[in-house]
Amino acid sequence: MNTGVQLNYLLVLFLVLYILAASLRAGLHALNISHLRLRGHEIPREFSGIVDKEKLEEIQNYTIATGRLGVLRGLSLDIFLPALVLSGFLPWLSGAIASRDLTFVLSGILFFFGCYVLIGLFELPFDLFQTFRVEKRFSFSTITWSTWAADLVKSVLVSALLLGILLAGIFSLIRLTPDGWWLWAWLFFIVFQLLVSWLYPVVISPLFNKFEPVKDRALARDIASLADRAGFRVKGIYTMDAIRRSRHSNAYFTGIGKSKRIVLFDTLLKDHGRDEILAILAHELGHWKKGHIVKQMFLSAGLSLLVLYGAHLALQQDILYQTFGFDSRVIYAGLFILAVFFKPLAFFISPLGAIISRHFERQSDDFSSELMGSPEPLIGALKQLATSNLSNLHPHPAYAWFSYSHPPITERIRRLEKREAMHERSLARQ
Repeated sequence: MNTGVQLNYLLVLFLVLYILAASLRAGLHALNISHLRLRGHEIPREFSGIVDKEKLEEIQNYTIATGRLGVLRGLSLDIFLPALVLSGFLPWLSGAIASRDLTFVLSGILFFFGCYVLIGLFELPFDLFQTFRVEKRFSFSTITWSTWAADLVKSVLVSALLLGILLAGIFSLIRLTPDGWWLWAWLFFIVFQLLVSWLYPVVISPLFNKFEPVKDRALARDIASLADRAGFRVKGIYTMDAIRRSRHSNAYFTGIGKSKRIVLFDTLLKDHGRDEILAILAHELGHWKKGHIVKQMFLSAGLSLLVLYGAHLALQQDILYQTFGFDSRVIYAGLFILAVFFKPLAFFISPLGAIISRHFERQSDDFSSELMGSPEPLIGALKQLATSNLSNLHPHPAYAWFSYSHPPITERIRRLEKREAMHERSLARQ
C-alpha cells in the first residue's frame, strides 16, 4: 500500500546527495570547458608537427559535444531517479506484483525488471543521439540502424539473463538466510563475476562481434614472443571487426583461465605500425604482470562486501520503507531504493578509484617501456591514439583528477620522455 512520501532526515539526505552530485558534475564540466576554450588553441609541444590548428578545433568541438551530452545525461538521470522513487511508482508496482501471489524470488526479479525497463527507456534517446548524431558528426560511428537494433535486442536479452540469475541468487539467499544473506550473497557475487569473466570472450562477446585469428603471421609471432617475454601464456590472438560500429581503436586482454585471449581492433591494425601495436599490448601485459587485475578484483570484493553488509543493516530499518511510501517492509523494493541511494555516493568516492587506476596506468607505461627496450614506440602509439580519437589535450587538472582513469595524455608522454632521457644519460655515464 502507498502511504505517501514522508519528509524526514533520510529524505533530506537523499535529495541533498543528488543535488550535490549534480552540481559538482555540472561545475567540473563547466570548469573543464572553460579551460579548454582558454587553452584549446595551443598546440602542446608533444604534438607539434602532428596536430594542426584545424585538428585542435575538431578536438575542442568533439570534447564540448561529448561533454555537454554527458552532463545533460547525468543531470537528467539525477532528476529522473529521485522522481521515480518519490512518485509513488515503487509502492504501486510492488502492490501490483503482490496481487499476483508470486514467490518472493520471482516478485523481486519482476520488480527490478520493471524499474530497469523504465530507466533503459529513459536513457535510450541519449544513446541514440550519441551514436547517430555526435559520433556520426565526427566520423567515428559507422554502425547501421539494423546493426544498432540487433545489438540492442541482444544486449537486452543478455543483460536480462545475467541480471535475472544474479537477482535470483541474492533473493533466494535472503529468503533462506535472513540474518546472514549478505555474506553468502557476497560469495555468490564473486563466483558470478568469475563465471561471467570466463564466459565473456567465448560466449557473450562473439554475439556482437566477429573474432578471427590474426592473419598477419609475422605480427602474430611478434605478439606471441612479446607475451612469452612477459611470462604470459596466451590462448589466442584475435582481431575484432570494430569498424562495423566505430572507427575508435583499442586492444585488450580478456578472459580467465583457458578463455584468456588477446584482442586487437581491426582499426588499431589499420592506424598503427608494428612497434606501436606491440607497445600497446606491452602496456596491457603490464596490468597483468603487475597484478593490477587481481588487485582490482580484491578492491571490488572488499567494496562489495561493505555495500552488502550496509544493505543488510539498512533493510532492517522501517524508516527506509516509510520514507518512500511503503507501509511495510518490502525487501526487494528496499534493495532498489538503496541502489538509487548509492548512485550519488559512488560519484563522490569515484576519485579514489581514479587515483588507483592512474597509478596502475603509470606502472603499465613503465612496463611497456622496459619490455620494448624504449618508451618511444608507446609514445608514438599514444600520440596516434590521442589524435585519431580526438582526445582532449587540455583537460582542467581538477576535472582530470576527479574523473580520469588514465593520466592526461600530455602528462603520460612527458613522463615517458623524461624516463627515456634518464635512461640515455645513464647509458652515457657507463
